[in-house]
Amino acid sequence: MKFIRWFLGKLILFYDRTFAPRPALRSNEEQNKVDALAREMMLYQFQACPFCVKVRRAMRRMSIPVELRDAKKDSRYAKELVAGGGKLQVPCLRVREATGDRWIYESTDIIQYLESRIQTLTSFFEG
Repeated sequence: MKFIRWFLGKLILFYDRTFAPRPALRSNEEQNKVDALAREMMLYQFQACPFCVKVRRAMRRMSIPVELRDAKKDSRYAKELVAGGGKLQVPCLRVREATGDRWIYESTDIIQYLESRIQTLTSFFEG
């Protein structure tokens, strides 16, 4: 079983590198705003987790440079995740907000949150 997980992990990472999505193109001003937004976020993840790969691919497609924290390789990040989010489950997006940290689990919910934030920023530039 350990070999199968190792092999599937390598296969997932190979696919991710080979077929990486193209990043979104924005003006410097727009990308600076997205970068500022991303500085308030951290993605707790495992490198070969398929759901984490799904979120990382979406972040690349949207050109959101969120800090990645591998909770499998670094026990500090695993402890932060459990202490703040309440459970050791990845992917989990930590968002620093004025009212405190927000912990978003589930890949689909994370992607929807990121898309809504990007939509808010881009509508600001269009309007």
